[in-house]
Formats: sequence, C-alpha cells, structure tokens
Amino acid sequence: MGQLCTLSATEIPSERLLLRKALHDADREGFIELYTDPEVQAYIGGPQPRSAVEQRFDAVITANTTSSAGNYVIADNATDRFIGTLMLDRRSTDHPGHVTEDGEKLELGYVLRRSAWGAGFAFEAATAALRAAADELPDQPVLLVTQTANKRSLKLATRLGFRPISTFEEFGAEQTLCTAPLSMFRI
Repeated sequence: MGQLCTLSATEIPSERLLLRKALHDADREGFIELYTDPEVQAYIGGPQPRSAVEQRFDAVITANTTSSAGNYVIADNATDRFIGTLMLDRRSTDHPGHVTEDGEKLELGYVLRRSAWGAGFAFEAATAALRAAADELPDQPVLLVTQTANKRSLKLATRLGFRPISTFEEFGAEQTLCTAPLSMFRI
C-alpha cells in the first residue's frame, strides 16, 4: 500500500493516560472484565466466555505484544492500571462501511471498563492516538463505526469531530459510519 498501515509508536502519553502496545500480566483481570462485562459488550457482540478471554490474553502475553499493529492498551498514567483498549487500524474491505471503493481506511475503535465510563478517558485516548497518527501518517479519512443504538458512542464521535455519513446493517444491527479527516487532529 505505499503508506504506513498504522502508527509505529509503542507508547502515546496524554495528560492522564498512557496508550501502550504491551499488555502486562497485571492487566489480566481488567482485560477479562472488559470482554466479559455484558454492559461493556452490549453494542459489540455481547460478552465473551471467560475461558475464551483468558486464552486470548494468555496468547497475547506469550507473543509479548497486543494482537495487532494498531491495538493499544489504555492505562492510567500514574498507576498503569488497565482501563481499556484502543484500536487505530485499517478497516478490512471484508466489512461494509467505507468512504472509498478501495476501502482499507484508518478506523478508530475503543472499549473501556465500565468503571472508567463518564470520566472523559475515551475522548482523551482517542484524541491522543489521532494526534499521533496525524503527525506520522499522510492525511486521509478516519472512520468510526458504531451501532446506531449506541447513543453514547455517537455523542463521543461528534465531540471528537467525526460526522455521520451513512448507515448500514452489520452484526444484525444498524451501524453508523462516521468520518473525519486525519489532518484536523494536527496540533
């Protein structure tokens, strides 16, 4: 593809958070809670069985990195406590919801533990990742896809500067595709 696929940074600091590539042993319970919590997973496929999440965690720890180039752990800057995950990677052409025919545009996603909701952490983590991407990658559209019923996520997308451009059906529910130019996150 001629352009970097995603961020090369292994750590991205912000005022209260640290986005880091490495998953630590101490992240285990937070990671398991994140993927097994029915409220957290309500709009993204539902909770996963604890045994499957434990196996995935163990596989990622063994590999000594997050599972994909664009995946980051969101951790508290002061305590390094696991808060959630952030993904800034290419949206596969296998999925619906694209702004160009060739697909493969940057897509932002995030999931936070319920105990971290309402504190502005998703906004702060997303802003930090998008600023890092704007400094490192060529200007391009960034996508954010969320279930239309997830009003909190749509509100956050708007606050970040994304605008809804279409809806489509995926995973048995209506999804909203939002986009923003990466250049708007340059400082």
